[in-house]
Amino acid sequence: MTDAHCHPWDLLDYEKGVEEKRRETGTAAAASAWNREQFEYHENLAKKAREDAAPPLFRCFALHPQLSVEKSFPLPRGIELLYSLAVESRLDAVGETGFDLYDKKFKAAESIQDEMFISHLDVALHWDLPMILHLRRAMHKIFPSTRQLKKLPAVVFHSWPGTREDAEAMLKKGINAYFSFGTAVLKNHKEAIASAAVLPADNILLETDAPYQPLKGKEFSTWQDLRQICSCIADLRKKAGSPCASTEELEAQTTENFYRVFER
Repeated sequence: MTDAHCHPWDLLDYEKGVEEKRRETGTAAAASAWNREQFEYHENLAKKAREDAAPPLFRCFALHPQLSVEKSFPLPRGIELLYSLAVESRLDAVGETGFDLYDKKFKAAESIQDEMFISHLDVALHWDLPMILHLRRAMHKIFPSTRQLKKLPAVVFHSWPGTREDAEAMLKKGINAYFSFGTAVLKNHKEAIASAAVLPADNILLETDAPYQPLKGKEFSTWQDLRQICSCIADLRKKAGSPCASTEELEAQTTENFYRVFER
């Protein structure tokens, strides 16, 4: 299986033997970090995976939009780190970045998020890197950037938050967009279900956002959830008469999509 968005460093707070379990499940993953300690931990895992010919771990870095409300967070230093990682060719993708306008606190920091997003987009454009986008109650913020986004090798919409129509609009505008689905489809998220059922199979990814999107009754999400997510989406596609309507077909297609985005 493949996991287009996860946080192995954060998963350590919930589960022992995180990397061992990733390997046991045969999961290739894209790991997001927002500070140096997290990134270097993921980078070391990625290096060891290559040496052992284990399922790969791809390195992603960005300042999460929720950091915009942290007064003590050194924004310039974070952007400097982003640039240095890109200059040193240590990035497989820029992400997760974007906008979070969930409540008044985050809305008050919208201008800071604008600044952060522009910096991340500039890096992705200059170094021809994929972007992973976090958009919580903020789909409207991304449409003005479609001209720039279409120049990127890929744009991954983490935990796809929009409608089917939003997704189709992104594709029509020429963005090489991938819509990533996690446990929301198992928790009756209507828009995610509607989109996963009918969007082109070539543009779908699977994710856990581990540990942050647990299934009902669970404390955290992890690699083991991918099979259930994949099976659920396949069933939705079967009912809708869409291609890749079996778990095996969808697993194969999302794996192909995953490597098309992250392997360079």
